[in-house]
Amino acid sequence: MKPATIRDVARHAQVSVASVSRALNGSDTVTEETRKRILESAEALQYVPHSGARSLSTSKTNTLGIILPDLYGEFFSELIRGMDLAAREHSYHLIVSSSHDDADGAAAAIRSMRGRVDGLFVLSPQIDSANLATAMAGRLPVVLMHGGAGESTLPSIVVDNNGGAHAAVDHLLATGCRSIAHIAGPAGNLEAEARLAGYLEAMAEAGLEPHVVEGDFNQGSGHESAQALMKAGRRFDGVFCGNDMMAIGALLAFQEAGVRCPEDIAVVGFDDVPIAALVRPGLTTLRIRIAETGRRALQRLISQIQAAHAGRASDPVPTCEVVRPELVLRSSTRAAASTTRAADGRPSALKASAQGENQDG
Repeated sequence: MKPATIRDVARHAQVSVASVSRALNGSDTVTEETRKRILESAEALQYVPHSGARSLSTSKTNTLGIILPDLYGEFFSELIRGMDLAAREHSYHLIVSSSHDDADGAAAAIRSMRGRVDGLFVLSPQIDSANLATAMAGRLPVVLMHGGAGESTLPSIVVDNNGGAHAAVDHLLATGCRSIAHIAGPAGNLEAEARLAGYLEAMAEAGLEPHVVEGDFNQGSGHESAQALMKAGRRFDGVFCGNDMMAIGALLAFQEAGVRCPEDIAVVGFDDVPIAALVRPGLTTLRIRIAETGRRALQRLISQIQAAHAGRASDPVPTCEVVRPELVLRSSTRAAASTTRAADGRPSALKASAQGENQDG
C-alpha cells in the first residue's frame, strides 16, 4: 500500500490541502474543530509528514550536521553522545559524517550538508580556519572545534592543548621524572602540534632534552611507539602521550616487556576517555570532559539558529570558548602534592582530581 499523502488527508477530512498544512504546523488560523478532524484523519491514514517538503515551507529541517575527522574511537563516541543529549533536549536530529581526516573530504562533507541542515558543527584538525570559512560560505550557522579554530571569525570551542601538555610534563617533573619522552599525534594535525609544542616548552623550561616519537592517535601506534622508546638506547622514566588511546597502547607494551608502571616509567595521557579509568594501572590524564564539550557545542549552535529565525542580530565578534584541561591523577603516575603550572599557563597549584572513576559532566 502506498503511503498516505497530504492530499489524502485533505480528502478524508474534507478540507483544503492548505488547511491540513496549517493544522499540522500548529497555525492558530485553523479552528479547533477543524484541527481535530484533520488530526484524526492523519492518524486514521497513518500519514507521516514529509520532512523535506515541510522544511521548504518553514525554512527549518530540525536537523543538525556534524562533521568529524573519524567516527571510530571513544573520543568521538563521547563527543557525539554529548551532542545527541543537547539535540534531543531541543527536538533536533543529527546527521553525522566523517571527513576521513582529509581536507578535501571535509569540504565535500560540508557542501553535502548545506540545504539539509539548520546548522553545522565541524571538528576538522587538518583544515585551517580560512579554508573552513570558505567551504562554509553562506548564512548557515556554524560552530568550529579544532586546533586552529581560535583564529577564525566563526564561533568556536577550542581545547587549550598547549597548556594541557605543559601541565602533563609539569606533573611528571613533580613526581621526580627527568627523562621524559613524548608520543605525539600525527604530523599536520593542529591539536597534535599544539600538544607537542607544550611538551617542548615544558622540557626547555626544565632544561631537559626532549625525545619525540610520532604516533597516530590510535592504540596500535602507542604500542609501537613505546616499543621504539624501549629500543632507543636511553632509559626513560616518564612518557607523555598525545592522547589516551596511544597511552593505553604504551601501557600494554610496557607490561608485555616487564616494565613496571609507574615504578619504572610513569605514563600520562590526554582527553580522559571512559576507558582511561578502567585500565590497570588507571591512567593519569588531562580531562576535557568530552561529552560536556559536545553538549556545549550543540547548545551554542542551536542558540545561533534560534537567533537567526527570531531575526536577532548575531554578536559582531563571535566568541572563542576555551576548554581548560584538568589533570586527573590515577595510578600510572606517582602522586605528587606539589605546585606546578595550571593548564591555562599561569604558575599556580594545578587543579587536580585524584580519583579512579571517569566523569563526563
